[in-house]
Amino acid sequence: MNFNFHRSKFIIFLVIPSSLIVALIFIFLKLPSSPPADGNINCHQINLPYQNPTLPIDQRVTDLMNRMTDKEKIGQMVLVEKNSIHGLNDITQYNLGALLSGGGAGPKQDTPLAWLQMINTFQSAAKETCLGIPLLYGIDAIHGHGNVLGATIFPHFIGLGATRDPDLVKRVAKATAEEMAATGIYWNFAPNLDVAKDIRWGKTYETFGSDPDNVAQLGVAYLEGMQDSLNGYFNVLANPKHFIGGGDMEYGTSRNKKFKIEEGNITIDEKTLRQVHLVPFQKTITARARVIMVSTASWQGKINSDNYYLLTELLKNELGFSGFIVSDWYGVYQIETNKYNSLVRAVNAGIDMVMTPFEYKDFISNIQEALSNGDIKKERIDDAVKRILTVKFETGLFDRPQALPEGLSVISNDQHREIAREAVRKSQVLLKNKNSVLPLSKSLKKILVAGSSADNLGRQAGGWTTEWQGIDGNYGILGTTILEAIKNTVSRDTEVEYNEKGDFFTDNFSDVGIVVVGEKPYAEGWGDIANPSLSSEDLLTIEKVKAKSKKLVVIIVSGRPLNIKEYAKNWDGIIASWFPGSEGQGVADVLFGDYAFTGTLPVNWEL
Repeated sequence: MNFNFHRSKFIIFLVIPSSLIVALIFIFLKLPSSPPADGNINCHQINLPYQNPTLPIDQRVTDLMNRMTDKEKIGQMVLVEKNSIHGLNDITQYNLGALLSGGGAGPKQDTPLAWLQMINTFQSAAKETCLGIPLLYGIDAIHGHGNVLGATIFPHFIGLGATRDPDLVKRVAKATAEEMAATGIYWNFAPNLDVAKDIRWGKTYETFGSDPDNVAQLGVAYLEGMQDSLNGYFNVLANPKHFIGGGDMEYGTSRNKKFKIEEGNITIDEKTLRQVHLVPFQKTITARARVIMVSTASWQGKINSDNYYLLTELLKNELGFSGFIVSDWYGVYQIETNKYNSLVRAVNAGIDMVMTPFEYKDFISNIQEALSNGDIKKERIDDAVKRILTVKFETGLFDRPQALPEGLSVISNDQHREIAREAVRKSQVLLKNKNSVLPLSKSLKKILVAGSSADNLGRQAGGWTTEWQGIDGNYGILGTTILEAIKNTVSRDTEVEYNEKGDFFTDNFSDVGIVVVGEKPYAEGWGDIANPSLSSEDLLTIEKVKAKSKKLVVIIVSGRPLNIKEYAKNWDGIIASWFPGSEGQGVADVLFGDYAFTGTLPVNWEL
């Protein structure tokens, strides 16, 4: 009996399931491929409104947010340094919305292909989240895609400021964006809109200079070149920074004991803040800036990332900024020693995305707690996430095709290097030209070349190249040194003799001595020094060459004016070359008269 009973059940199972199997298959196909996170029933569905590129962005954002859990929303608000990710699964598990590479933080090999593969791997992990929201990946490509081996390195902004050429700056930005997009990176932490008022600041070279109107004009040009729309979305998202007043911090007020100005206090009144430092941000917001980074400075003793008046009342309400506000490196956690309180204050002040940049698990749990406690309102979270998602859609992250290896050929192509060379020659400023020693003849009999920066691409490029603080040498940069450019330019009959330290053992005077000196590479904080000047070694080299030359030309490679008043009277020609980048041939273009000097000082330089 028992046997027959079981047998009858077996027969029923065989006969009935034709409809049952269809139903089971249908249910199976509708199930998510992995367990739903946070109970989200929308996992891995297709053909949803937010996935439809033909719908208006606001409709797509609304549909997506209606499908998101609180945890998924909070994940969109954190910006994490990629080296702090414990494993790719964390991107999926914690619904991380944004990653960045700090200076020098790339794949084990810095090749373009390795960068592309790394970014695509991160994006694949993001696609495994329930809703498949892509990552926004950011990087400091502030003078070209400088972390990538062989990328075109343009002059730093201080040099571009000397050109006063918006069309050129726009083309520089567009070329940079093309090289970034080829590696799958669509967010650049630039342009810098700080108005530099104290050259002792290590970020001076990251600015367009001290003239607010020039900073604004070139900042808008850079933003437009970076965000040049292709297929209806931004090529690369620009990121004006650092809101606000960073160029006017008081020397010696830094919260960081290692620095002198960076992370310091701004004591100017509101009228000056608005008339000088707000101008570039106003102009770029009108030109469609979509993300603005807050500085780590303080204004009148209150850290900017904790300033509701500056971030919400002024930036969002008065200026109508509808994009998102991101904090700078660890800036939020400087408000208080208590991280929970710091986060609450920053988010309530108006910060939408927090560059942690490390403790993303703590960030998520703290924001969840703040939401539960009512310390941060749900409306504030929704406002932040709406802003972030809107910008992601505007940047085409949901729709644009994945970057492929074939596109990497754009990196450092001839067109980009020619733009960089043009930028170099237009940025050179002729500080002194006694008896019209410049331009030099290409057919001089003998030229002596010396100096610590004459044959050093790392010094030409400055900070934020290959490494955060830059490199001192020629590794990782494809380009032409100033020494090579001189040799490329002179006639075959001209003898060019080079010794870095100026040790020339000859009894005959050369027609001219060229000494290329200046600053070693540096970046923020570490570049804060009381008296920017030439080193004793550079000055000794100059004296050695002067003793062997009929005429002396000094080329200064630096991120700011250097104190040379005591020595300049003894030199025939002086050129401010700034940090020109990879294309030293642009220096030779004006040095030997193929083009005239057209650069003008973006900041004051006393001789």
